[in-house]
Amino acid sequence: MAKVPSALVAAGGLVGGYGVARWSGKRQLGGAVLAVAGGVAARQWRQRAGGRAAGALTAAYVAAFAGSHPLARKVGAWPSVAGVAGAVALASWAVADRRG
Repeated sequence: MAKVPSALVAAGGLVGGYGVARWSGKRQLGGAVLAVAGGVAARQWRQRAGGRAAGALTAAYVAAFAGSHPLARKVGAWPSVAGVAGAVALASWAVADRRG
């Protein structure tokens, strides 16, 4: 099975979680998507870069989710989600994915 980059999983969790919540009208469903993707990404981060890096990237993932809310008031919802997803993807790639 091909390895899915953790950067893609994490960014997909942020974008997908928001999209599901917005289009379904059920925030809990979007939260479930966000949580499942975050768990998968955290497992990948731990396997690829170790526990300390996984903890830092998980904290970044949660901070990105939280930070997207106030940012959305300034730039709009989708640009905010895209921006924080990109930031988390870049961090994930730099710390865990580029190693191979």
